[in-house]
Formats: sequence, structure tokens, C-alpha cells
Amino acid sequence: MCACARAKKHQLEREEKLNPEILALEDASYGYGDTALLSEMSLNIAPGGFYFLTGPSGSGKTTFLKLCYLDLAPTSGDLRLFGLSRTQMHRDDVARSRRRIGIIHQDCRFVDHLSIRENIRLPVHLSASGQAARPDNLSELLRWVGLEDRQDAFPPELSGGERQRAALARAVIMSPDLILADEPTGNVDWEMSERLLSLLVALNKQGKTVVMATHDLPLIRSAKARVAVRVLRLRAGHLREAGAEL
Repeated sequence: MCACARAKKHQLEREEKLNPEILALEDASYGYGDTALLSEMSLNIAPGGFYFLTGPSGSGKTTFLKLCYLDLAPTSGDLRLFGLSRTQMHRDDVARSRRRIGIIHQDCRFVDHLSIRENIRLPVHLSASGQAARPDNLSELLRWVGLEDRQDAFPPELSGGERQRAALARAVIMSPDLILADEPTGNVDWEMSERLLSLLVALNKQGKTVVMATHDLPLIRSAKARVAVRVLRLRAGHLREAGAEL
């Protein structure tokens, strides 16, 4: 390694130590008009952490994840993602940050006229550079989620569990640093919920940061037996860390 490369590596290591969070909120709120949906949220999401986001339906879990993904911007306070303040991000900064995030929507959002294999590869085709890190072998990724025999099927032909596993594969095809999952087990049975959780835990053990919205408390307890987790709760527009009752 040349001197310049070593210097750059050491600089990055120093920056990581000084900025240990993947995502940080500082008194961030979101609302429209006089209606506040989320208020005065302060939180650090650390690299390699596994976070559950809980709260009743309508509490703002999806809105919170949209803030994390930069689909929305705080109406007050600040959000920092990968060391950049949302208030200072230009369009290119937003695009670069999003390429480091994999998101799993509850409704999957597939293109129905494309095969599952093509849907999973779609983020690669849409990438501006096409050079982002991704698995070398798509077939290996399909095997990992147990869909190697279904790769030529179309989204309407898949079961709910198969669709969610395909959505997970699509979310990680670009090897993101942060994975956001919006209630991915909400429409599947317990056995499939456990399978999806196992895949997310495996990603977390590889160093990926995971934030998963869910109202499934037994699933959270199951995760706690496998990996260190933090549980965040949204209630009445405020974000709090849940206590030991979970």
C-alpha cells in the first residue's frame, strides 16, 4: 500500500471514530401545517447495530423510515446520514447516500412484468455508476434466500413469504451499509417470520446495520436470543427506547 493510500485509510479510520453513528437525529420533528406527526426525536444509530422500531398502527413508523431514507426531510431539527447533515445535502449527496441503504417495503413494490431475478437486479441497472459493491454471483444470493427455483417466476405468482424474501434479496444486492425493513413479517406466518428474521440476523452479524419496524413482540424476543438488539418505541409522536418489559 502506497503512502497516499495509507494516509487516506488512516484518515477514514479517524473519521469513523469521530463520527461513530450511521444515522443521527437531533431534536428532529416532522409534520405539515400545524400538525406534528413526529416530535423532537434524538437518536444515534451506530454501525453494526440491530434496532427494532415498535409502536401501534398510525404511530409514524413508516414516516420515520422515510426520514431515514431521505424520502422526507425533518421540518425542524436535523438528521445526519453517513456524516452529512440533511440540511446541507444536495441532490447528488442524497443519491449517493441512498445507494448505501437497502429498503424492504411491506408491499414489496415489484415490477410485475419482470421476473423475480430481474426485479432483484433492478437496483444494479438503476445505479448511476453501476460500480457499487454487490454480490458477485446473483445465483448465490437467490440460493441464500431460498428462491433459486423461483427466479424465473413473476411477482404475482409468488407467495407472501417468497415475495418478502425476494424483497430482501433486492435490498441487499448493492451491499448496503444500512438496511431498513418496514414490517417485512406483517403478512406472513410465524415460520416465515422466523426465516426472514434469521436472514436479517445473518446480515447483521456480517456488519450490516439493521432497523426493522414491527409490532410483533414475540419476534423481537426471538431476536434477542440471537443478537444484541435495541428496541425503540414510537408513541404519541415521540421516540423512546423501550424498557426491559419487552
